[in-house]
Amino acid sequence: MNEPHSTFGIPPSSQAPGRAPERRSCAALLWAALLLLPAAGCDVFRGLDFMDYTARVDQLRQIERLDLEAMSADANAAPTTAPVGRETQPAVEPPPDELKLTLEQARAQALEGNLDLKVQLLNPAIAAQSITEAEAQFESLLAANVSYAKTDTPVSSELTGSSVEMLTVTPSIRSPVRTGGAVSVDMPVNRLETDNVFSTLNPSHTADLRLAVTQPILRGGGFRANTHAIRIARLEHQRSEALTKLEVIRVLAAADRVYWRLYAARQVLEVARQQLGLAEAQLQRARRQVKAGDKPEVEILRAELGVAEQREAIIVAANALGQRERDLKRILQKPGMGIASPTVVLPTTPPNVTQYTLDAERLVDLAMTNRMELLALELQIAEDTSTIDFERNRALPLLTVGYTYNVNGLGPARSDAFDLMFERRFEDHQFGLQVEIPLGNEAARSRLRRARLLRIQRLATRRRRKTLIEQEVRDTFDQLGANRQRILAGRRRVALAVRVLAAEQRQFDQGLRTTTEVLEAQTRLAEARSAEISALVEYQVAQVDLAVATGTLLGATRVRWEPAAPGGIGKQ
Repeated sequence: MNEPHSTFGIPPSSQAPGRAPERRSCAALLWAALLLLPAAGCDVFRGLDFMDYTARVDQLRQIERLDLEAMSADANAAPTTAPVGRETQPAVEPPPDELKLTLEQARAQALEGNLDLKVQLLNPAIAAQSITEAEAQFESLLAANVSYAKTDTPVSSELTGSSVEMLTVTPSIRSPVRTGGAVSVDMPVNRLETDNVFSTLNPSHTADLRLAVTQPILRGGGFRANTHAIRIARLEHQRSEALTKLEVIRVLAAADRVYWRLYAARQVLEVARQQLGLAEAQLQRARRQVKAGDKPEVEILRAELGVAEQREAIIVAANALGQRERDLKRILQKPGMGIASPTVVLPTTPPNVTQYTLDAERLVDLAMTNRMELLALELQIAEDTSTIDFERNRALPLLTVGYTYNVNGLGPARSDAFDLMFERRFEDHQFGLQVEIPLGNEAARSRLRRARLLRIQRLATRRRRKTLIEQEVRDTFDQLGANRQRILAGRRRVALAVRVLAAEQRQFDQGLRTTTEVLEAQTRLAEARSAEISALVEYQVAQVDLAVATGTLLGATRVRWEPAAPGGIGKQ
């Protein structure tokens, strides 16, 4: 009896009657799974909220009203729960009733506790990570690819095997080069087993060693073009440090200004209290004169009006003092002394009334050297120059050369394949050249023109910034001299106002003046004293402004800042 023929090279045993329905059922199950997978994916994560925090709709769209009566009624009631959105502060020692503070202590505390400065100090550390990220593009890459395939396909010739089993393992390493090219080495190792009866080696093992080198010549080639990202990252890091230094100067200058504003507010309050004492003394004199019959009773009313006006002046001065204290507390951020603390801050550093003979030209030169805004702009111009070179390179045609060297190994066992590979009896050499010439190239040309225009714009901005800096230095220079003259004029004005008040009081006692004229003299004295205090403080502030205009700081010692440690980033 004859054996049945195999059809298309398929062994007879594989053509069992139940084989086809079984394959059809497996295919149907596979198609059903592929069709149901998207629908299942829509429901798998349903109900899960991937947002850590969401705001309520009424919180976003509803504006609440302020009920002053309710707020006043509950002003003394202790809250039962913490307000929403406000962090619970750790328990600290109660704030002191009084804090004597020198200017140097205020500066040190501002550097240590100012929240704006803490935020800014993180920027250089963040920018430093961009340098590391840009340099990482030249790190070598170690990879391994493992694949296993088992196929059973119908064939039309008995010379070809229908069943093939293949295992391939390819370890490789790739190293980018800073000139734009790349060097790669890989070693594919293969095991092949087939049912082809004509196969000489079954199973067969291959082991190859392949070295490939590619290098762009025009576009993408060259050290400068491929290190553009690193150069930009380093310039941005320096720019962030310049802006951080500018923020340090700004914070310290703000602390100095608020310190002297607080000093002025406290002095003005003291003047108001002195004026209240003078008004009350005038009220007593008026009462004595009226009681003696030397003055009409209207003098008492005039004197009482003067006392009321001075009491109002004390209220206004006290309120201004409280605002200045809160300004200083906000800048200092001293632990245990928040802006709502009842601590009374007493400035103890006396104003500096020394007269300086300064050279405006030297101050302008100093500003051109030390102003961080100008330095940040110079760094941006350097970035623009690098960008122009980079875009000019991107506008070139693509010309890439490549070379591949391959050593082949084959054997019935893996060790035989490696032995033949190391003997280097079978070697391949391949050279390649790739050329791409864009037709039109308008996109690259537009990028290059935009980079050039940005640099031209930045150069014009630099010229304008230099002019503004020079004007700022000269304005603060003139203001410093004017405030010094105001101090001298204010002292003379106070001395004359004291003499005028004494003369008005004597003439009042003699019946030659009224209370109104005495109160007017007292008001002129208060204005003179306030003007002297203002001139004295504005002279201190002008010194601070002149230092800021030149990119420096006042004080006997230099200030050195350090960026936030990278290790502290992300820690709670």
